[in-house]
Amino acid sequence: MQKILIDSGPLIALFDADDKHHKKAVGFIKGNRLPLVTTLASLTETLHLLDFNRNAQIDFLDWISKGAIEVHNIDITAFNRLRDLTIKYKDLPMDFADACLVYLAEELNITKIATVDRDFSIYRIKNKKKFELALS
Repeated sequence: MQKILIDSGPLIALFDADDKHHKKAVGFIKGNRLPLVTTLASLTETLHLLDFNRNAQIDFLDWISKGAIEVHNIDITAFNRLRDLTIKYKDLPMDFADACLVYLAEELNITKIATVDRDFSIYRIKNKKKFELALS
């Protein structure tokens, strides 16, 4: 079954009504029928950036706990690849959460991503495939 990676940007926008991408994120979530996949790094980044509102953090945690997103672990064996990706894209710079999503795309063979981050139009999956941006 096809799946879509989701970055922290749309997750933050979904729970922050003042975010400039809020309406786009809500529309995407309401219209999406494919499973969404992310990593703990993206969830951590989302919660950190929602720290201005404890209720938004709690609502986000409730949403996740109801199974809204599949959360995949990044095993210690992946850290060499994460390092390589971080070096390759150091001029952007690629952060840890982004590196985890690129790695997960490679591992799960997912090319579609919901993001508001233009860097994903530059990042390439191991086989040089481009990401298909699901939220642009």
